[in-house]
Amino acid sequence: MDYFYHESAVIEPNCKIGNGTKIWHFSHIMSGCTIGDGCNIGQNVVISPQVVLGKNVKIQNNVSVYTGVICEDDVFLGPSCVFTNVINPRAAVNRKAEYAKTLVKKGVSIGANATIVCGITIGKFAMIGAGAVVTKDVKDYALVVGNPGREVGWISEYGDKLDFGNQDGNVVTCPHTGQKYLFSNGKVLRVK
Repeated sequence: MDYFYHESAVIEPNCKIGNGTKIWHFSHIMSGCTIGDGCNIGQNVVISPQVVLGKNVKIQNNVSVYTGVICEDDVFLGPSCVFTNVINPRAAVNRKAEYAKTLVKKGVSIGANATIVCGITIGKFAMIGAGAVVTKDVKDYALVVGNPGREVGWISEYGDKLDFGNQDGNVVTCPHTGQKYLFSNGKVLRVK
């Protein structure tokens, strides 16, 4: 075992936990999940069966990551954000066979208290603002805020806002990294 866990954490059998991962107070890691190398699982976090976390995923306190969720490498999940996994839950109806897949791509940041409704894809390096309720797919590098979540701008891999002036073909440089981004056909691509 090459990972750390606090003595109050519950780790069920048949989990795959990567090297250098840290699991903190009162967290529950359920059977059948996969957690990559170098992850940090905060206090009072639930990771449900079949959840997959890539490398270097940072999960803050009080987050629930339910079956059906896949987080790629370098994802940040802010305090008390939550995922759903059934579109139409009912206490009296067992819908475990209906869990919808949610894909959170590389480098995404999800703010505190955001809700991610199941069955969507959040594109790479997107940023979801605190308290947002995301109900549909999010483009790569998009900045999404509000309830319901709406695209209000673009963000670099570093986390700086990118201002394209909504002009198709514009190229903007991230001031911190020098990386260049192209706005084309309503999408952003990193070009250098």
